[in-house]
Amino acid sequence: MREKMRRAVGLISGKWKLEILWLLNQRTHRFSELRRAIPDVTQHMLTTQLRELEGDGLVRRTVYAEVPPRVEYEITDGARRLRPVFEAILAWADASGDARLPC
Repeated sequence: MREKMRRAVGLISGKWKLEILWLLNQRTHRFSELRRAIPDVTQHMLTTQLRELEGDGLVRRTVYAEVPPRVEYEITDGARRLRPVFEAILAWADASGDARLPC
């Protein structure tokens, strides 16, 4: 059980991964759209996090042979099963209100 938890947390741990997955759960995004939606993330960090998510099978990257090239990111069917997790996190945050969360 502990190993499963470590593996699951390892897949989604990273400063921006949950936010990226949450955004992609809503619709397909281009890199620039993700960058605008997460203003504090650097280009390098967004690229790194997307590559890791793609490598773990949670995000699909599609490159279109156009000029200029178009690249789109979407959540995979397997990652779409995280929707209840996103809902639980949002409910927990709502219940916490403006109070600082315990460390």
